[in-house]
Amino acid sequence: MKSVFGLIIGNRGFFPAQLVREGREDILKALKACGCGAVVLDEKDSQFGSVETLEDAKKCAALFRKNAEKIDGIIISLPNFGDERAAAGAIQMS
Repeated sequence: MKSVFGLIIGNRGFFPAQLVREGREDILKALKACGCGAVVLDEKDSQFGSVETLEDAKKCAALFRKNAEKIDGIIISLPNFGDERAAAGAIQMS
């Protein structure tokens, strides 16, 4: 595997969550096609594995800390104009 990225998919609840699901799938496919991996919240951890709330950010931060030695960089995607504060919080706490 070339590189492994911490992946944060941001969400903003009043925009269509379908965009979050589709964006997540597209990014994961693109990373796989490039031979790269991702450390990302499971879809069971939050809505479509996204980061929207402080609780989501805490889960993401814990996941990133647990996998810190694997992560080469972080990608943030906001497919439905996701909450950038939650994404930033996840990085700060990790």
